[in-house]
Amino acid sequence: MPGMTTTTSMASGNGVLAKVSAWFRRANDGGKFTTAAVFLIPSLALFTLFVMLPMLEAGYYSFFNWNGYGTPTEFVGLRNYEQLIGQRIFHSALWHNLLVVAVSLVVQLPLAMAMALIVAEKMPGSYLFRTIFFLPYILAEIAAGLIWKFIYDGEYGLLAAIFSWFGAQAPFLLASREWAFSAILVVLVWKYFGWHMMIFIAGIQSISEEVVEAARMDGATRRQINWFVKIPLLFPTIRLSIFFSVLGSLQLFDLIIPLTGGGPANSSHSVVSYLYYFGMGRMKIGYGSAVGVILFILCVVFAFTYRRTLMRHD
Repeated sequence: MPGMTTTTSMASGNGVLAKVSAWFRRANDGGKFTTAAVFLIPSLALFTLFVMLPMLEAGYYSFFNWNGYGTPTEFVGLRNYEQLIGQRIFHSALWHNLLVVAVSLVVQLPLAMAMALIVAEKMPGSYLFRTIFFLPYILAEIAAGLIWKFIYDGEYGLLAAIFSWFGAQAPFLLASREWAFSAILVVLVWKYFGWHMMIFIAGIQSISEEVVEAARMDGATRRQINWFVKIPLLFPTIRLSIFFSVLGSLQLFDLIIPLTGGGPANSSHSVVSYLYYFGMGRMKIGYGSAVGVILFILCVVFAFTYRRTLMRHD
């Protein structure tokens, strides 16, 4: 009968609502679900709007020959990627990024570790030295690049003054194809080793004093404590620092612009500065998007591979 059908439907609907309400109460234990929703939804909206959508658009534009005006209409397929793979300057830029990764792992991180082991100790002046070593990281990349551009100036800079003390002419490092990127590497080590040093200091301070004291009571020297106790316990911190260092090296851009602008003769580009000058600077948005897609794939492949292998248990 119609009345009975309506009553049955209402009872069924009330039962579903009751189940949903019970599930929500269980999920919202202590207000956790509501709190997560309040903070997560705006974050997801911002991430989608400013990260996901631009990435998808870049992937779409990379299949077009487009100057950035109007709607892209000239579909070229994989031609932008073919040109990119055959471009000698892009190969050089990619090699420079790999060189930055190598210098970061071989020079920057060991230097940061050594300084962290020294200034992490409670001794007079340790906090002052931490601040001094960390200050370059606080300095904006553009400002740091301009400062070092003056230092490297072979006519009026600090390098010129040092050479003049010995009666010699200072080299113009930033104008040399052979030495320009080496000069950038020096600035990179100076700029970022303090940040990694602070990461290592945080890791050292998390080591139990009882472990260190036990090693000291067993007759271990300070060098042995550092090498056989502290550093092995810092492996999770070291892996995290390597992760940040490699990703940051692949995205190098800000220091190159004020120092060399990718010159001389395009000899000091990174992948991102190459994207900027040969893509956006020349209004070849499709080509620049292809460079961005390649860089995105490199970063994602490294991040997922590294986390699933070396940081799986951290």
